[in-house]
Amino acid sequence: MILASNVESAGTGCRIDEGDALALYRDCSIHELGRRAHAVTLNKHPEPYRTYVVDRNINYANYCTAKCIFCNFKADPPGMQSGRKDLPDGYVLSFEEIGSKIEELLAIGGTQVLMQGGLVPAELLPFDWYLDLMRFIKREYPGVHVHALSPPEIFAFEKVFNMPARDVLLRLQEAGLDSIPGGGGEILVDRVRDRIGIGKTRTDEYVYICREAHKIGMKTSITMMFGHIETIPDRLEHLRLIRELQDETGGFTAFICWTFQPGDTPLGRLKKFPPDYDGEPDGEHLVLADANEYLKTLAIARIYLDNIPHIQSSWVTQGPKIGQLSLFHGANDMGSVMMEENVVSAAGTTYSLNEAEIRALITDAGWQPRKRNFHYELLD
Repeated sequence: MILASNVESAGTGCRIDEGDALALYRDCSIHELGRRAHAVTLNKHPEPYRTYVVDRNINYANYCTAKCIFCNFKADPPGMQSGRKDLPDGYVLSFEEIGSKIEELLAIGGTQVLMQGGLVPAELLPFDWYLDLMRFIKREYPGVHVHALSPPEIFAFEKVFNMPARDVLLRLQEAGLDSIPGGGGEILVDRVRDRIGIGKTRTDEYVYICREAHKIGMKTSITMMFGHIETIPDRLEHLRLIRELQDETGGFTAFICWTFQPGDTPLGRLKKFPPDYDGEPDGEHLVLADANEYLKTLAIARIYLDNIPHIQSSWVTQGPKIGQLSLFHGANDMGSVMMEENVVSAAGTTYSLNEAEIRALITDAGWQPRKRNFHYELLD
């Protein structure tokens, strides 16, 4: 059992390294990890409440040139058929359809839209379409926070529109983009990305977009999807990269991790280790993460990411009870009511909670539930 003082005092000014984090993972029980992560959380967030946000995922289009083998949501663009027969038909939402969704959000007290699409070819959606979309939302719904366009989307804009990422971001910001979600992070290790996310950003490209956004004062969240072909050191390398960037820019507001949902995806059909397997992942076979693995990884992230202020629960993939337990394993936020979710549900996971249910989960865990905005400012 690791008992190093720097690990025991994590959260009080003494930083752990990847070796410490690996020892925590290998040597500590989930209960011990939860205790340590919870102590860090209480040190950062001693307040008597835990937070949540009311927002809506709006996937404006599902055409995508990437070949991510963990995704059942994308559609092949015209003339770029991948050969997969299990993909849905493609669509692009009209501004009127997007507006209708925002009005439904406002009707339940929502404050934010999270908008992402695929990597859409320029001939289907020119850059002016995105600028016009931002202007439309800000003109018709000026109080709505627009949290949109993941780093892979922004990087694709740089390439297909032949425009530096900084200029892309500045023009989108001027049109109404408020912040960028951390979608597309998966695992920031190229060996993994090159196998599961062909045609999407490599590690340095993803980090580059986050850095450029932070340099113009635009905040972003950051994510990690684990429990597939990555190893435990791969997860820690992911955490190292984002901690280093946060040291440099301070631009991440929150970290969100979740487990890969296999469904009937090509990645989910890879060869798996047998059910009684208890060794180390090898980066080749699929090793699906259960609730125990989710909570362990969440706890280590809270201890390791000492410079990221907030960590969200992923009840969307774990369900309400594990989502609630997250509040004792490093999370200080229950995430989003999320009145619409399309990507995870396309892989077969369909948990849903309304605002009253999220508030009840927080209350039953012993905290006051408080509604927040993107910047974690309390609204109630």
